Amino acid sequence: MPKPKQKSSEDQSFESLFRELDATVAKLEAGDLSLDESLALFQRGMELAKQCGVMLDAAELRIKELVPRGEELAAEDFEEEEA
Repeated sequence: MPKPKQKSSEDQSFESLFRELDATVAKLEAGDLSLDESLALFQRGMELAKQCGVMLDAAELRIKELVPRGEELAAEDFEEEEA
């Protein structure tokens, strides 16, 4: 029986891509896969991480465009506070 067709990354939301990335990392961390399966999952995880990064960059750009000039956000506003 053929596998269900996966949506392309461009058709998926950030949240669904991130959930898939999270599941991929969990499978890799479990450590019960063959080398070939691990490499394939690692490759998919890298693709997902890249796509999530692109989407986050686009969201940050949109936020910067929406903030009035007098209320510009600094880069520090997007970074986590160091402990």
